[in-house]
Amino acid sequence: MSLRIVLVQPQIPPNTGNIARTCAATNTELHLVGPLGFEISDRYLKRAGLDYWPYVNLHYHQDWQAFWSNYQQLGGRLLGFTVRGTTHYLDCQYQADDWLLFGSELSGLPTEVLDFCNYKVYIPISQPEVRSLNLSVSVTIGLFEARRQLDLGTRV
Repeated sequence: MSLRIVLVQPQIPPNTGNIARTCAATNTELHLVGPLGFEISDRYLKRAGLDYWPYVNLHYHQDWQAFWSNYQQLGGRLLGFTVRGTTHYLDCQYQADDWLLFGSELSGLPTEVLDFCNYKVYIPISQPEVRSLNLSVSVTIGLFEARRQLDLGTRV
């Protein structure tokens, strides 16, 4: 078992490309749940991922139901990252088979997806006028804290 990143309905190709590069570097599965706001062949997506796409363990699910079917076969916990979370990302006790879910850049995780999550995790923001962090930044923060806790080769 290993950590997995799940992007639910991402809209901005460069964010997804940056996340794909992070997933390639950490050997982390990346699951994209549609509908997407871009085509997988989008040049901005590919450009942000550079030449690392062959190293991304990418899974595409047409919609939430398709993802849910796949998830049920594999098991693990769903950790929904959201500004409406109740568990600080540093207080979360990550497990090796966790799925780290992140929503669209425009609206975050839908309520109906959050309802399926075992935990709703948040990353604190000190400035009240800032609504959220960039999606690729949030994924990196969550993924690297989970890897640190699980001692998954965070030191080179």
